[in-house]
Amino acid sequence: MWAAAHAVDDLYQGLVPASVPYFVLDRGYGYLAASGLTLAATLGSSLPQPLIGLLVDRRRVGPLAAVGVVLAGLGVGLAGLAPGYALTWSLILLSGTGVAMFHPAAGRAARIDAGDSTAAMSVFAAGGSVGFFLAPVLATPALAGLGLAATALFIPPAVLVGFVLLRAHRRQAAASSVAAVGPAGGEDRWRPFLLLTAVESARSVLFFGVNTFIELYWLRHLHTGHTTAGAALACFLVGGVAGTLAGGRIADRAGAVRTVQAGTALAIPALVALRVAPSPGIALLAATAVGVAINIPFSVLVKLGQDYLPTRPGTAAGVTLGLAVSIGGLAAPGLGAIADAWGIAAVFWVLCLVPVPGLLLAVFLPEIRPTRPQDAQDRRRAT
Repeated sequence: MWAAAHAVDDLYQGLVPASVPYFVLDRGYGYLAASGLTLAATLGSSLPQPLIGLLVDRRRVGPLAAVGVVLAGLGVGLAGLAPGYALTWSLILLSGTGVAMFHPAAGRAARIDAGDSTAAMSVFAAGGSVGFFLAPVLATPALAGLGLAATALFIPPAVLVGFVLLRAHRRQAAASSVAAVGPAGGEDRWRPFLLLTAVESARSVLFFGVNTFIELYWLRHLHTGHTTAGAALACFLVGGVAGTLAGGRIADRAGAVRTVQAGTALAIPALVALRVAPSPGIALLAATAVGVAINIPFSVLVKLGQDYLPTRPGTAAGVTLGLAVSIGGLAAPGLGAIADAWGIAAVFWVLCLVPVPGLLLAVFLPEIRPTRPQDAQDRRRAT
């Protein structure tokens, strides 16, 4: 349930960049105005998340995830119908705020249901990757055929998921209250959590950098058509879903920190292979490998952040799923400036270097001894 809700919620994050070209074409927005829409979504989804996480941890606002996903869908869905730029911008900001409301509450609830299983948390995290993948797949034909008014077609999934989450919350509240499962001891460890946030920020810059420029790399450097360029983006995103799921299972066997270190290290040769690939076909394989490597640490970082802050799982989720992830979106204009100055190939040389500081910081992350599933069940019964 939480993985499906995460997919729908992050679908609306992906719909904003997917719809921006149609705002430019249909309404005549300039590039500055178009980038302002992306900025509205980023600001709405990133800045409030830590504060909402604190609220979730202190007040444990159960329906917040349901309300958040509904607002995320309504904001983007109505933006295509809004008559003026100011209202459009405000609605996209509202959608981003809905995304911010969803992640801390959903991350905390998913962790309760997942217990100490990183593999289970990887399913929740992979839902978000699926949502990002589906956004351009669904939005492009709808917007191309019906125009901006087609954004309204994406409102019903938000309302349906919000209804399902609200009913699930009411059933759970009527049955019993469930205590969050965290590592033994229950002491918050802020220093490693800040290190982890920096590692996640580096991973986020990689993800948004490749996601933003991979199609342009195929078109302008490898000189392919739009179909092959779209296939490159699809390979990268599908590899991301596979990497997210694989990372959780590897972490349950090899340890969370080792998995983060391994995924970050593997990203370096994968990115180099993508940059030096002699043909578009080989580059497609490299793009898939890049997606896998970049996302192996994703779900692990989400759960590890909650392990470092066992009394604040909502705050941890708000930072790892929200603030740190959004840093990648804020870094994208800088990569764009590099592309303008030195060409699109230079961006991918820079991206080859981004995992290095993340790997160096990951060396200092302390490992947390995994808890066996039976131990987690015993602790639930005890509470």
